[in-house]
Amino acid sequence: MSNLITPYGGSLVDLLVKGKDREDLLQKAVDLPSFQISERAICDLELLATGAFSPLDRFMNESDYLGVLNDMKLSDGTMFPMPVTLSLNEEELEKEKVRIGSSIVLRSLTNDILAILEVDDIYAWDLEEVSLKVFGTTDDKHPIVKEMLNWGNRNLSGVLKVVNLPAHHDFYDYRMTPAQTRERLEGFGYSSVVAFQTRNPMHRVHEELTKRASNDLNAVLLLQPVVGMTKPGDVDHYTRVRTYISLTEKYYEKDRILLSLLPLAMRMGGPREALWHSIIRRNYGATHLIVGRDHAGPGNDSTGTPFYGPYDAQDACKQYANEIGVSPVEFKEIVYVTEMDKFEEVTKIPEGAEIKSISGTQVREDYLELGISLPEWFTRPEVASILSDSYPPKNRQGACIWLTGLSGAGKSTIANILTVLLMEQGRRVSLLDGDVVRTNLSKGLGFSKEDRDTNILRVGYVASEIVSHGGLVICAAISPYQSTRDSVRNMMTGEHFIETYVDAPLDVCEKRDVKGMYAKARAGIIKDFTGIDDPYENPVNPEIILDTVKYSAYDSAKQILEYISKKGLLTEIG
Repeated sequence: MSNLITPYGGSLVDLLVKGKDREDLLQKAVDLPSFQISERAICDLELLATGAFSPLDRFMNESDYLGVLNDMKLSDGTMFPMPVTLSLNEEELEKEKVRIGSSIVLRSLTNDILAILEVDDIYAWDLEEVSLKVFGTTDDKHPIVKEMLNWGNRNLSGVLKVVNLPAHHDFYDYRMTPAQTRERLEGFGYSSVVAFQTRNPMHRVHEELTKRASNDLNAVLLLQPVVGMTKPGDVDHYTRVRTYISLTEKYYEKDRILLSLLPLAMRMGGPREALWHSIIRRNYGATHLIVGRDHAGPGNDSTGTPFYGPYDAQDACKQYANEIGVSPVEFKEIVYVTEMDKFEEVTKIPEGAEIKSISGTQVREDYLELGISLPEWFTRPEVASILSDSYPPKNRQGACIWLTGLSGAGKSTIANILTVLLMEQGRRVSLLDGDVVRTNLSKGLGFSKEDRDTNILRVGYVASEIVSHGGLVICAAISPYQSTRDSVRNMMTGEHFIETYVDAPLDVCEKRDVKGMYAKARAGIIKDFTGIDDPYENPVNPEIILDTVKYSAYDSAKQILEYISKKGLLTEIG
């Protein structure tokens, strides 16, 4: 008999089809309409299939969905706090004639067949309703609220027959299903299991509270870093897991700890999310969940106010602990006490004691971006080394300088000068000029809005790949549409996209036109020419504006150079 807690609902759901049945389904899939599903839906599908969301065995139908929204209960009365839905566009469904009774194939982003869904429910959902009832806000500073703007407007449900789990080639030994995790936990011989989740690298304070929890409860520690979707801008999961491995190998008792990765797409839903995490951890075998300050909180709203109170998640987990069967392990904020050379909860610190703490923002801005080593009181040297490797100082990071403006504004000239100046500073730089790109990467494209967008998105994609590998790239392209430039910006993060408006009036650009393109456009020989019979949308809020009437191309290039130097992307100009 198992010494572990039973799964939530009594047993683990298993949606994986095997053997001949699987082969038959794969054959059937050839003739069925197919839909590539989102990264979030892929994560959800994997956890549905392996039982991490037990007793849920499908993407929610309307009855379950409404019950969860309004009362945090499935239609059968089972407590469940988070909607798990599959959203597709009504237009796409109509195009493929998908109706109740249809079967459809769900595919990965690389077009691999994952599952067949036998559709028995199609229903509309409301963004505002979900935002308010589940996340308590309609502020698009909340990452999931912002993301939902791009979801399909119809939810689908039905029997799921999963033929392939999403392919993972990273950290294979640490990727375990709930059943595999429970089997490993059985071997430790403990009835109590305390789980710890974080979407951030582990520092000394995390180490301290996990060890305290394990010792206080006489429990196995189940470390489960999230390797699915987290908050945009978070440390990548490769770095996150490497820090966990380094710590578990050297600083924990090997007979009291299990590292098991969780492919969860987080919602950053505060209290509701914490309850959901409790259910998931019970399915993995945990009896307790460490719930820290602002668990699964997304930060501040557009007014600077936190979306959730610091201990709202703890309160929710206490309220529903008996119903879920998982007890929260509560910790208040923990800091380092200098004279005691130890970590302690803020409520237990002697008056007047010197304390130290470093926020996630400080880790990034005051240490990693400046190439300064993290102090040993804060993090283990192994973790500090991993972080510095993954997140080099700003002057070794990539960035895209995106030059936009009318034909003849001076983009190409400035780009060429800037390239030389950057190389003088010791930075390797790539130059993607619009005219050159059109004869190579975008050969065959015309000048319709669709083709122009395609061209710009191609340039943006190449630029984002260069940036992600620490390179500087200069892109000089008319890129007339704000929405398309925004799409390129979204391919990168934070300060890595520098929109530079090369501003010159139309009449000036026409006078500079040695090729006579504007004259041909005026004569109707060239159609859809930007600035003549196709609009140029001025940048709404560019990082840099260059006045190429008042300043020379060289002075404009120097202006860009000074901007990126102040941002720390170069060594200081002597």
